[in-house]
Amino acid sequence: MLKFHQAKLDNGLQVVAESSDTARSVAFGFFIRTGGRDELTPEIGLSHFLEHMMFKGTDRRSAHDVNREFDEMGAKYNAFTSNENTVYYGNVLPEFLPRLADLLADMMRPSLRQEDFDMEKKVILEEMAMYEDLPQHDLADKALKTHFGEHALGNPVIGTKQSITELTSVQMHDYFSRRYAAGNMLAVAAGALDFGQFVDLISERCSQWDKLAARRELMPAKPSLGTQTFQKTTLTRQHLLLLSPAPSAQAPDRFAAAILANTVGDETGSRYFWALVEPALADVACCAYQPLDGAGMFMSYFCCDPDQAEKVVKIARAELTRLVQDGITSDELTRSANKTASALTLSSEVPMGRFVSLGMNWQYLQQYRSLAADLDSIRAVTADQVNRLARELTINRTTTVALGPLEKVV
Repeated sequence: MLKFHQAKLDNGLQVVAESSDTARSVAFGFFIRTGGRDELTPEIGLSHFLEHMMFKGTDRRSAHDVNREFDEMGAKYNAFTSNENTVYYGNVLPEFLPRLADLLADMMRPSLRQEDFDMEKKVILEEMAMYEDLPQHDLADKALKTHFGEHALGNPVIGTKQSITELTSVQMHDYFSRRYAAGNMLAVAAGALDFGQFVDLISERCSQWDKLAARRELMPAKPSLGTQTFQKTTLTRQHLLLLSPAPSAQAPDRFAAAILANTVGDETGSRYFWALVEPALADVACCAYQPLDGAGMFMSYFCCDPDQAEKVVKIARAELTRLVQDGITSDELTRSANKTASALTLSSEVPMGRFVSLGMNWQYLQQYRSLAADLDSIRAVTADQVNRLARELTINRTTTVALGPLEKVV
């Protein structure tokens, strides 16, 4: 049986958990409501840089101690930074939850030493060079900048060479004090746990944190629907992204949007699959729905032979136009709803999957969503809802960005 729990410390830190009578492990971590869109122009890439620094040690632990303790617990652990969230987590056996809570809470108050800052700056510049050699990453950064323009959602999460090179440790300390205050953080756990004991763990380790809250400036995103080609002659394949506006993470239509994306571009059995992958026009043809805070986007990605690139774009646009004009069929709705429900259920069978869902729902909605509630919402979506969404958003009007050997695609 799953049970939801919540509490709030006096300093504003929110604590949410979902306990399970049958789970054999527990996932725990911190969600910080901060990412690329919360950075000032000179700070681009700072959220990601800071994520690296959080593993470099505290007043109580060295960087070696941090990694050693994770290993001693047998933890599956990591962190990630997006445009909107930074998340630190570990997945352990239940008896290690107190130790994991102590470690992660201590990491949330890092030393941020100058020598670590200087070394990690070099690491991030190397990471940036590595991503430039990965076409999907390079294309995504270029496409988001083209789509969102000067809006902060268009900034690369990893930063730019200039912003990272010029960044100072003083800026990092200032950003940390603004964004990592208790009122902007969320402690989340899912799996085998006793909530009363869990709250005691968090209170003991986090109640002394600053009470400050942080604001997010939700400037309206106004995507530009244009076309741009970036030539890179060292590539042998052409990589393409089509972006169009989609419902936000708070929108009631978000479940219909997920089904729409699945219908258009699931890896198997979708419209893109039959139109592009099955006839061998593209190696990859997929569509994903990305909900954001007050915004959203559909992202269609293609990889193909350069000689086929123009044809691939034309066919993709034709499929989107056909969807807008004719809508999806009842059979497509059933298949896409089943695949969406299956993917959600499979990820929720382990505490780590519920941890992510629980944290994201609370971050964006301040609401608990059980697996059953989400499945009910998926099953309740009608073909009329999906078709209305496609028409209202005119999903065939896209930002089209290409990266590869061609000088121009469309």
